[in-house]
Amino acid sequence: MGWVRGLVPARVTLRGDEDGWGYTVVSECGRSDDERLPGPGARWQTGVRSGDREPRWWSRHLAEVAEGQREAVGRRLTDRTFAELGVETEISWFAVREPFEWEGLVTLRDPDPARFPGEVPPFVVTFQPGRGALLPDDHLLFSTEADDAWTTLAAVAERCGGPAPRERFLCGWAGHRAIRIGRGTLEVSTDVGSDGVERLGQVSLSRPPGWGGNPELRPRLDGIDLLDEPAADVTGLFRELGHEIAEHGPSVLVPAMGLYLSRPHGAPESFAFSGASLSFPTVLRGGLR
Repeated sequence: MGWVRGLVPARVTLRGDEDGWGYTVVSECGRSDDERLPGPGARWQTGVRSGDREPRWWSRHLAEVAEGQREAVGRRLTDRTFAELGVETEISWFAVREPFEWEGLVTLRDPDPARFPGEVPPFVVTFQPGRGALLPDDHLLFSTEADDAWTTLAAVAERCGGPAPRERFLCGWAGHRAIRIGRGTLEVSTDVGSDGVERLGQVSLSRPPGWGGNPELRPRLDGIDLLDEPAADVTGLFRELGHEIAEHGPSVLVPAMGLYLSRPHGAPESFAFSGASLSFPTVLRGGLR
């Protein structure tokens, strides 16, 4: 049964199966709407050998996937209710069969002030080639030692009302942590130099298409808004400034500045990921997004 515009959502279910993930929104009057989500399924695909079992890390991986899918459903639903009803939603989730089946109760709330232009200033990160990045009240420079970089990242997360930095493994780097700013992500990677000291080596930002959240994360370089301008205009401006541009599929590299940009799948008209690295070779070590 399809969704009827203007109906008020009351609850939502999220399920993962062998083919993938999907969710169902149920309105106050009982109408429902089913949608599929991108990504792999929630069952370990056994090989041709009999007795092939799930690896130990699979349940942890599945829990992380489910968390991401709950966030995706929350974004989709609140964007939809704002567009149709002028309000937003919050979902209180609880597990039905953890980690692949969840149910959430929907609460309506006033729209976020950042939905309206000019109400909330953006969080601007200014890349400085070869030096690092400047934040509104802090900086992340390539001369910064790892402990100081992590402290700065934690302070920014607290000021922006987000969770503490999340540590994860990223091939080619000694350390890697990320925080949420609005709907965007600010990531920092560290490397051990020839003197044996671990320092900041890469600063990366990503933001999904559409509304950027509160506050909106915006990376800039030489006055160019890297994620808000059309991708073709961004690369064209860099070429006009005399920079060499290297394109690899959805990714664009500016080797002289250690800058890399990437388009999201299905939305080639704009970039959704940008990063600055201490040198071009380290960009390749971390992998193109």
